Amino acid sequence: MKGARILVEALKKEGVDTLFCYNGGAVISIFDELYTHGKEINLIQPRHEQGGTHAADGYARSTGKAGVVLVTSGPGATNTVTGIATAYMDSVPLVVFTGQVSTGMIGTDAFQEADTVGITMPITKANFLVKNVDELAPTVKKAFHLATTGRPGPVVVDIPKDVQMDETEFVYPLTPDLPGYRPKDSGHPRQVKTLKKYLHEARKPVVISGGGVNSAGATELMNEFCDRYGIPVVTTLLGHGVSPQHEELNYGPIGMHGGLYGNYALQNCDLLMAFGTRFSDRIMGDPDVFAEQARIVHVDIDAAEIGKNVSVDLPIVGPISGVLEELNREESYGDYSEWVEELRTYRDKNPLEFEQSEVLKPQYLIQLAQKYFPENTIVASDVGQNQMWVAQYFHFHRGRRLLTSGGLGTMGYGLPAAIGAAVGNPDAQVLTVSGDGGFQMNMQEMATVKQYGLKVKILVLDNSCLGMVRQWQQLLFDKRYSGTCMNDNPDFGLMAKAMGIPSMKLEKVSEAEQTMKAFAESEGSMLLHAVIEGEENVVPMVPAGKPLDQVIRKM
Repeated sequence: MKGARILVEALKKEGVDTLFCYNGGAVISIFDELYTHGKEINLIQPRHEQGGTHAADGYARSTGKAGVVLVTSGPGATNTVTGIATAYMDSVPLVVFTGQVSTGMIGTDAFQEADTVGITMPITKANFLVKNVDELAPTVKKAFHLATTGRPGPVVVDIPKDVQMDETEFVYPLTPDLPGYRPKDSGHPRQVKTLKKYLHEARKPVVISGGGVNSAGATELMNEFCDRYGIPVVTTLLGHGVSPQHEELNYGPIGMHGGLYGNYALQNCDLLMAFGTRFSDRIMGDPDVFAEQARIVHVDIDAAEIGKNVSVDLPIVGPISGVLEELNREESYGDYSEWVEELRTYRDKNPLEFEQSEVLKPQYLIQLAQKYFPENTIVASDVGQNQMWVAQYFHFHRGRRLLTSGGLGTMGYGLPAAIGAAVGNPDAQVLTVSGDGGFQMNMQEMATVKQYGLKVKILVLDNSCLGMVRQWQQLLFDKRYSGTCMNDNPDFGLMAKAMGIPSMKLEKVSEAEQTMKAFAESEGSMLLHAVIEGEENVVPMVPAGKPLDQVIRKM
């Protein structure tokens, strides 16, 4: 069997139902085998390889399955780099297959040759150059296993043209040959027992729900833990979706643009339990005074993350689901009712709010989207102010419902990620929220939405600038707005129309509710171009490196 056919058969063995792919000379033989022998695999062809990689990412985050990409060599492979790095920073399982020039031509600067393995080594969990057709099937097995187990992440498999054409017997291994790779399958019992002791001793416990809770599919277990024992919870940007039944336990986003009450909980707790978060600079502020009154417990599948950014009192390395299941077996812990009442009182006095005006406010639009879109809507946000407004004002009741680039902060992520979510969740409503800057980075993918008849609603918040950078220029650079003004944007409605997608434009506050309702209830895909207040800022805001209680409330 030819190598190209072996790859197709291996994908079927792995249960791959969708392939985000873009053809080219170094993978044409694989596409030919897909045409003949891969009918059961759904091929989604984006308009750009970066868009396809982000789409695979959105598919993976929303379904929990690996996103799979196939592109050609050289520029095809290098165009995936931003998408791979985005997935790497946020621990998203991707398997990216790239074509390569024939083995005898590697290193000769052949046409469309690039050192794909060397380029992607710093941004992958693992990568492979397959030099012999006999290695192909075992390598595919390794790639999927590595991408989806332990701490998930992207894996690249580079396949030269001659390997695709060479023949061998197809034998797909039952297990991968990875003798040195043994991710933890449970938290250490003694460490979990110590955490239970801490819970019995605590009076002011708080949980941080990080992106790892979503990756582990553990949001319901986390809800059970918080509800059953009355423990307040806060979320990182990627941790949204944890939503206890008792609303007084949910204190929302934390960090630079978190709510005042979420940050208050961190700074005043006596036990901080962090699940699946890497303690990024965006949530800690000044690490020297972060949660300084608390014992800190860090639960993570990756031992390398524990102690990397903040010192912890109790490390627990293992799968989050298993640790939560063990914690939930306890009959009771402590009485935290006074602490919950303290937090509730503080939140009532310091709500998340914005000033209404005659100019269209983005926060109001997100509130309206929350009101009119179904509760199980998947929201793929871009990066910047739009991302923060979504995190602040759209409440997610289930896991895997907010898709966004957290670690890398990739503008242009939103629309293609929404495509992947729509492909992987055909019965769900998918909404993407972008600023005018980020939207233009991958707006060509509207053609992909139309081609495959996907139901994606596109909300463009147009403030005619790179809003988050402009906000920093206002705060730190005396309003010297250099390189952030975008007052020559195209007509987004006409762009959508050219790609076969209907659109609406919104400029007046008085028309906002009616327009959002029509947008949410419309059939198929639609773009809503909302012209918003140009100098609206994201507040509250903790300046970078400052303690979480040094907050800017207005700008």
